[in-house]
Amino acid sequence: MPSFDGSGHEEIEMARRIEKEIVVAGGGPAGMIAALALAASGRVVALVGPAASENDQRTTALMMPAIGFLEQLGVWNDIRPEAAPLATMRIVDATRRLIRSPTVTFHASEIDEAAFGYNMPNTVLNRVLSDAVDAEPRIRRVLSPATGYSHAADHVAVETRDDETLTAELLVACDGRASLGRDAAGIAARRWNYPQTAVVLSFAHALEHGNISTEFHTEDGPFTQVPLPGRRSSLVWVANPALADRLMALDPAALGDHVEERMHSMLGKVTVETKQQAWPLSGLVPAAFAANRTVLVGEAAHVFPPIGAQGLNLGIRDVETLLKALKADPDDAGSSHVTRAYDRLRRPDVLARTGSVDALNRSLLTGFLPAQVARSVGLELLRAFAPLRGFFMREGMRPGSGFGSIFSLGGQKVGRQ
Repeated sequence: MPSFDGSGHEEIEMARRIEKEIVVAGGGPAGMIAALALAASGRVVALVGPAASENDQRTTALMMPAIGFLEQLGVWNDIRPEAAPLATMRIVDATRRLIRSPTVTFHASEIDEAAFGYNMPNTVLNRVLSDAVDAEPRIRRVLSPATGYSHAADHVAVETRDDETLTAELLVACDGRASLGRDAAGIAARRWNYPQTAVVLSFAHALEHGNISTEFHTEDGPFTQVPLPGRRSSLVWVANPALADRLMALDPAALGDHVEERMHSMLGKVTVETKQQAWPLSGLVPAAFAANRTVLVGEAAHVFPPIGAQGLNLGIRDVETLLKALKADPDDAGSSHVTRAYDRLRRPDVLARTGSVDALNRSLLTGFLPAQVARSVGLELLRAFAPLRGFFMREGMRPGSGFGSIFSLGGQKVGRQ
């Protein structure tokens, strides 16, 4: 006998077989945001995957367009008290090479914004998203990982570790860089590793940060301080593996001394508050962003080093694009019309961001003099030329907005002449 899930949509259960319009695989922030957004658009969704780790000491910097999306989902007000605005972002060349770049400072006020975005602990983000998922009647949460997929002409079947099978018109694979959903859809991916490890932690400091985030560029990669509420900041220290191992072995007092030294004491005395964690860096880009009733979202679709606060911001743009792509076929969420539209719309943004972050990261690692010169010249242009700086600030927040501002400015200039 058919049963109903209370949202007006029929749910058919036969031998623990459940039919949904869309299955989202992956219980991390990208998966939860995708499930909430799809449910808000009226879709009936199953979210499959274990809850996000409660021991993730990283923080996430979300740009204002992503914050606006969280506002639309009704979750931002619960996150805001534990997040800090990013009003200024600064790049400092801390290398000891022959060619050094100038310090470049980006002020949100230059583009008429109060802040570029906000930085928040992952534990807070995950908790608020999880509570919202649990409160949404259109989402059925399955806290068991997906263990297998089978594709048919009109559906995808998802098997879980608890011997449950869910069928859906569309699979949204948010299951990370080692995505089983991506592999099952037959989507190949190009992977590479970097000779770098990101050591992450949060710390208190004696001086005010002034809502300024500073990214020190070193020979090993970026060393990035990002504000948290009060006299606190998060840190992503990208190091070579040997240095990362030494940092991981330090006690809090010794680690705090190293952090303060690397920052030239710009925030005064440093007190480490969280246990440091290490994350080896790698890169990934798929051959397609959707195929076989499957779309890729989050790290299933893109992986690159933590430069320029792009990770989850890009994942949220994946979700926004998915909502647009679904309009390509109102009758079948997983049809080729939808998957082709999603692939076409996501490809330019993801490939551009992956390429630019990879190039910048490799420019830090190389001792090749022409690469150092090119990087220095580029940063000097950003420092000295305000319109170019404004373009990059807008593009960093949302693709296409930089070009829009140029055309708008051009129109204003013509009007004054």
